[in-house]
Amino acid sequence: MTDQPLKLGFIGLGIMGAPMCGHLIAAGHQLFVHTRSKVPAAIAETGATQCTTPRGVAERADIVFTMLPDTPDVEAVLFGEQGVAMGLSPGKVVVDMSSISPIETKRFAQKINALGCDYLDAPVSGGEVGAKAASLTIMVGGPEAAFERVLPLFQKMGKNITRVGGNGDGQTTKVANQIIVALNIAAVSEALVFASKAGADPAKVRQALMGGFAASRILEVHGERMIKRTFNPGFRIALHQKDLGLALAGARALGVALPQTAGAAQLMQACAAHGMDQLDHSALVRAFEIMAQHEVAQAG
Repeated sequence: MTDQPLKLGFIGLGIMGAPMCGHLIAAGHQLFVHTRSKVPAAIAETGATQCTTPRGVAERADIVFTMLPDTPDVEAVLFGEQGVAMGLSPGKVVVDMSSISPIETKRFAQKINALGCDYLDAPVSGGEVGAKAASLTIMVGGPEAAFERVLPLFQKMGKNITRVGGNGDGQTTKVANQIIVALNIAAVSEALVFASKAGADPAKVRQALMGGFAASRILEVHGERMIKRTFNPGFRIALHQKDLGLALAGARALGVALPQTAGAAQLMQACAAHGMDQLDHSALVRAFEIMAQHEVAQAG
């Protein structure tokens, strides 16, 4: 499979989708694409075929990838008028790489399966940097045979690729990932605001902590963003809010308490209330700064 060009579809060419699609094109595959806005020049210039509807993509491609913002977007693309489902024929595979509801994912999979096709939920972690570098972590739910069929394509987009279990398990893993990331951002924010307010240089504090047990990718990457005030989005607060909403909705359904997740969601809501929901999620530090009336970059 890796040596033979395939007919692939890709729907959703945003910050993440465009570079992911680009890696598949670079691997020599024939791409049929569709996106709500204008197809990025980097994709259009490759000779990828632009389709006017998701159905058109599904009719031409054997494996269809979707990379969309939220659950309703995926449902509309798959099952709406001129949606993917209308263009499928038995034996094809639908791979949703969006971050959406695990519960709805299972329902989507059942509807695709009823058409004689396989469904994989394969959300990713790694942000825009990982998408561009083809170093994404990919968490997959779905049948093993379908996973093995698509694995060489996943390997063009990511490095750490794991089939977690059946349909919905990939999305459940992504929700767990987003809980951990949110709480780590909150912890780094709280620590840097505290240290800076106490008069320490936050850059030196971060440097010192990177050599100890508190070291993390969040402290390394987002801690630097907080200090340098580089909040241009890789991953927007609004999208992380959506993911924490999925976590809290799932917790209610399962009868599980997620108090720290709820707290992080409220901090993100505070940022959103101040018009910051389109900033990178590292800007969560602003909620702590507003409460402290102090910015971490002020020290030193």
